[in-house]
Amino acid sequence: MKFSCSHTDGRARRGMLQFERGRVDTPAFMPVGTYGTVKGMTPEEVHATGARILLGNTFHLMLRPGTDVVRLHGTLHDFMQWQGPILTDSGGFQVFSLSHLTKVDDDGATFASVIDGSLHRLTPERALEVQRDLGSDIAMIFDECPPGDAAREVVERAHRRTIAWARRARDLHETWGGAARGQALFGIVQGGTDAELRAESADAMVELGFDGYAVGGLSVGETKQQMAVALSAAVSRLPADRPRYLMGVGTPEDFRAATRAGVDLFDCVTPTRHGRNNQAFTRNGVLKLRNLKHAEDDAPLDAACRCFTCRRHSRAYLRHLAVSGEMLAGVLLSIHNIHYFQDVMADIRAEVDAGQL
Repeated sequence: MKFSCSHTDGRARRGMLQFERGRVDTPAFMPVGTYGTVKGMTPEEVHATGARILLGNTFHLMLRPGTDVVRLHGTLHDFMQWQGPILTDSGGFQVFSLSHLTKVDDDGATFASVIDGSLHRLTPERALEVQRDLGSDIAMIFDECPPGDAAREVVERAHRRTIAWARRARDLHETWGGAARGQALFGIVQGGTDAELRAESADAMVELGFDGYAVGGLSVGETKQQMAVALSAAVSRLPADRPRYLMGVGTPEDFRAATRAGVDLFDCVTPTRHGRNNQAFTRNGVLKLRNLKHAEDDAPLDAACRCFTCRRHSRAYLRHLAVSGEMLAGVLLSIHNIHYFQDVMADIRAEVDAGQL
């Protein structure tokens, strides 16, 4: 992975990530393919939206189908037939999202499987081993993600653990040959909404030395103002020559605010989740397609959009699919939403180029 920056506009950056599997213009949005698929969409449909990099989930792919099955095909790219770059998260977010099934200690975390209740152990080393076997282009360190409203002592403990785990992951990564073997490793800044802890975490990650840096533990219950303070405290300490990734934050207004703060990469399940819930992002706001007012509307979702859905289908047809419970509604709306998110990112890149963000 090589990162370069061609334009700046304040803290905002316009750049490029170059991988053996292709180029990613930044700032960029990564659709989420948790189980080796962006829900309801073929790889060709995802590519047609403008997406050039996807996210896969280490924890869920470890449980099902397991890395042995993936490796029979080569890498996760071969298994799911997506030949562009892939970033895999480490399973650290599941410490938060599956907290009722998880026990965390200083060495790692023990999870009860969401499939059959069997116990599984993730440590910094094990999370990296799984990502190595998946063959992703970017791997993430294993981190502990506390809730947004957690007490300071809880946030501080997670912060300290994440730094210790980051050191272990970095050491193993270097033992394997580092990024030269074709997999970059990103550190993750934690620290909750505490600006002091965020700055301390960022400094610690930079000192350890990673190929890129992520800001985790946001969009987990904090306010937008708290997010902005935490993000600024973290990003301002990160090196300018490495990519910066804001994990799990995903609405167009979030993209603009975070890009202004200096972020390069985003991911979120928002576009496909909204699609499955019959909602469409447009330049005029979010449309709820089950609403009766769309029943006889022959207009596309967004007149300025050139996605497959908007070129072919009306709001009335999409509403018909939604109220009929047809799975095609979620597919077509997901195609549109991801395409719209890619359009937003293209607009942001153009604005940075012109110094107008």
